[in-house]
Amino acid sequence: MVHNIYQGMGLSRVVNASGRVTKLGVSTISDRVASAAAAGAQSYVVIDDLIDRAGKMIAAHTGAEDACPTSCASAAIAMSVAGLVTKGKWTAVARMPDSTGMANEIVLQKGHSIDYGAPMPTMIRLGGGVPVEAGTANEVHPEDIEEAITDKTVALLYVKSHHCVQKGMVGIEAMRDIAHRHGLPFVVDAAAEEDFRKYIALGADLVCYSGAKALEATTSGFVCGKEELIGYVKKQYRGIGRAMKVGKEQITGLLEALDQYEEIDHEARAEINKEAAGYLVEKIETISGLRATLIQDEAGRAIWRCRVAIDQAAPNVRKTMYQVNEELRKGDPTIWARTEFLNLGMIDFDPRPLVQGDKELIVGKLKKIMGE
Repeated sequence: MVHNIYQGMGLSRVVNASGRVTKLGVSTISDRVASAAAAGAQSYVVIDDLIDRAGKMIAAHTGAEDACPTSCASAAIAMSVAGLVTKGKWTAVARMPDSTGMANEIVLQKGHSIDYGAPMPTMIRLGGGVPVEAGTANEVHPEDIEEAITDKTVALLYVKSHHCVQKGMVGIEAMRDIAHRHGLPFVVDAAAEEDFRKYIALGADLVCYSGAKALEATTSGFVCGKEELIGYVKKQYRGIGRAMKVGKEQITGLLEALDQYEEIDHEARAEINKEAAGYLVEKIETISGLRATLIQDEAGRAIWRCRVAIDQAAPNVRKTMYQVNEELRKGDPTIWARTEFLNLGMIDFDPRPLVQGDKELIVGKLKKIMGE
């Protein structure tokens, strides 16, 4: 039976128990957002005018002075860096990403120099920036950041992500204060964050978000912040931004998703997801050879997951978690769990993207894998 368009193309149905991740298409959109995207795609508009108007509409949702829609959060980061390096000067915009001889350094903490599907330093370099990593991977002191600042520094970047090292890093407020004490913009990568006002209210000068993650919008992103800096970012559509341009349908879908997001009861939704994770824990705990626990997102978001490991005390267990994960991904449907801790013998199930019947399917397949 064909359940979705991809099965009609001969691809397996995917049970996404990994979360809102790019490798699985990030998220799904509502009929309301899809309708807005379709309406946007079916008419013409002056794109520059749309970007300007959409920027003001996005800013109203964030508390920022202005905003710029982008094709994704990665584009928002690269274009923000290019804006800070070029300061909107046309000849500089046309040169990017070659910033030879210009002030171009972006200081970030070593534990924030992550690979989130692509390396953060790559996004910085795409915008003509030179990443300067302060401190070590598991410990950064304020002095490390202070002493990394030179006359070539154009901004400090703070990455808010579960991928980052969560211990030993300098806090966001302290890093903001260092940036502003040196007269530098403070930039926050908040791609997967769920609060679209928090970091502007905290004093960030630019904040980059994904549209397709927490917002469940069309494939899109945006950067919001100080009006002058946003002006610099917009000019990058005449430079590196041309290769990552945002479509009119992406923008109209994003705007509708922002309106929709403010109408959602997020506490109730978080509780539903916690209950779903709890269901998985309860059922998987009964499978011989497996242990399951309820965990919260490493970055402190109200996201709950089911963590599964091999029960080393169980008799006659011959499976490794690598083998379990490999078998979950076989067949149709294929089940994708989170694997950040697979090297430690654990996988996580994130229930947020699951549809009706998926929880039971996961439990059933694990039972089969473990020989029950």
